[in-house]
Formats: sequence, structure tokens, C-alpha cells
Amino acid sequence: MIFAYNPAHVGDTLMVIVADDKGTENKVSRKWNVAQIKDESGQIVAWNFFHISDHLTIEGNGQVKLTEDQVAELNRLIKEAGFEEILEIDNEPKIVVGYVQTCEPHPDSDHLSITQTQVDDGQVLQIVCGAPNIEAGQKVVVAKPGAMMPDGLMIWPGALRGVKSDGMICSAKELHLPDAPEKKGILVLPEDAVVGEEFLK
Repeated sequence: MIFAYNPAHVGDTLMVIVADDKGTENKVSRKWNVAQIKDESGQIVAWNFFHISDHLTIEGNGQVKLTEDQVAELNRLIKEAGFEEILEIDNEPKIVVGYVQTCEPHPDSDHLSITQTQVDDGQVLQIVCGAPNIEAGQKVVVAKPGAMMPDGLMIWPGALRGVKSDGMICSAKELHLPDAPEKKGILVLPEDAVVGEEFLK
């Protein structure tokens, strides 16, 4: 679940993205200041809460974190508007330190690699990576499914050239780090970086 708030460009609207709509045509149902968005199959993919500052004080810009009390207030607004569904809080870090356990060439590409990359709680994600400097044994920055990148790109499970990929191994440029090199390549972290910790700029 992604909470996104950008008053300068979107207005006083909290967007809650709960699933990948895969580019399908969506159906929007708005009641009062709450909008529910469903994809073609009827699955809820997002909620919009308009004039949200009347109810919550949100710190930050872009992808933001909400407390349990704030999510409870959103659920109160959902119920008050007449919807039956509720939101479940998910504040698990989505951009974390990872460890590349294995790195093998993609069978259908001359530049992609298939990695098994450990993230938090011992979880291992299969991530297809196109960076020329990716290698086993590196500590890297991983954007897990449900992450929103600084440029607004949302990360969902997918596939590259027919191989499943559950996340993205990030470059300094993709993370909008200062003085990020223009040369293509993932950001390799120092050996003392702690696998599973949230990556903070």
C-alpha cells in the first residue's frame, strides 16, 4: 500500500494506491470527499481522499507514512462516506538494503541478469537487473513491491523478457541522490550496510 501526498502538484488530496491497475481502464466511485477506484475486474486499486488536511496533518511530500491512528481516521472517512471496505496499515519499509546472493545471466538477453536478493526478515526476492555492474556478493538498495520512487514511479511485481521480477535494484540516479553519476549502474553500498534496514538518503 502506497500513501502519496503532493499538495503542490495534486492539491490537498491523499492518494492511497493498494494494487497495480496494470494500465487498465478504471471505474471511479466518489462519495462526499472519498473516491474509490476499481480496475476492470472490480478489484480496488486506489482511494483518493480530498481536502485531507481538514482531517489529518501529513508530514512529508511524495510517498508518506501514516500512523495507525491516521489510518483509523481514513477508515472512519470511508465508512462515513458509505463504503464498506477498509484499509489495513502497512508501514513496512519499501526501500531497503539488500544483499545479492546470486547473479546469473538472463537466458533471453545479453544485458539482463537474474538475481536472488535478500531483503528484510530473511526474505529473498528474484529481481531482474539491467545494470552492467551487478554482481553476487554486493550490498545494494532494493525497491520492493509497493515502493514509490522519488520520480513517482511505483514498483510492482512484473516480468522482464519472460522472467519474474519482484522489485528493483536501484541506481543513485533513480534514488535522486546528490551528485549521482550519469554512468549507468546500480548503487553499491559499503560492506557494513545492514541488510533489511530502511535506506535513508
